[in-house]
Amino acid sequence: MTSYQDGAEYAELSPIPSKPLGGIPKRVLDLAVSITALILASPLMLIVAAILWMSGGPVFFAHERIGYRGKKFGCLKFRSMVVNPEQALQAFLAANPDARSEWQQSQKLRNDPRVTLFGHALRRSSIDELPQLFNILRGDMSCVGPRPVTADELDRYGPQSALYLQTRPGLTGLWQTSGRSRLSYEDRVALDSAYITQWSLGRDILILFKTIFAVIRMDETS
Repeated sequence: MTSYQDGAEYAELSPIPSKPLGGIPKRVLDLAVSITALILASPLMLIVAAILWMSGGPVFFAHERIGYRGKKFGCLKFRSMVVNPEQALQAFLAANPDARSEWQQSQKLRNDPRVTLFGHALRRSSIDELPQLFNILRGDMSCVGPRPVTADELDRYGPQSALYLQTRPGLTGLWQTSGRSRLSYEDRVALDSAYITQWSLGRDILILFKTIFAVIRMDETS
């Protein structure tokens, strides 16, 4: 398979290892954790899917993100927004200059008009991200890694982009356990870079345990 499939525009950022960060040990951990989590979470996921299906609109939302070696993939989430989120966002930003500035700085809105009431509950509890377990099984993502970013966001990583492309993005990571909604964008990039340069399997396991407590505390996710 040709390197940089679906992401040839990132080829100039080489050298990038021929295998993702962590190799086989990290992949074995990913499969063990994701399969176990899917079995345990399946009743909850079925309930959430039923509620979203009955409310109208799609159950899942797949947003294009950049993965290992620049490959693009659909990052799965339970739908937490209105049916036409992009149109709602553009209309809101056009009418609210302060919100537009906030979006330009962090690509996030503290009071996002696109998010439904049920969606807020899903995000607050991180339940909306459970479908990414399927991304992990497919090999698009890892249990632990840098935040999955869009092509526009990756441009903001500058020289650190090459580091990002060395690994699969994660369902959780240092950003998840460090108060992600309170971090500046520069802090997020620094955490992603530190994770990659200091990676160890033991650290992945520690981050997974810390994530459990972060979810129990319902740390802000939006």
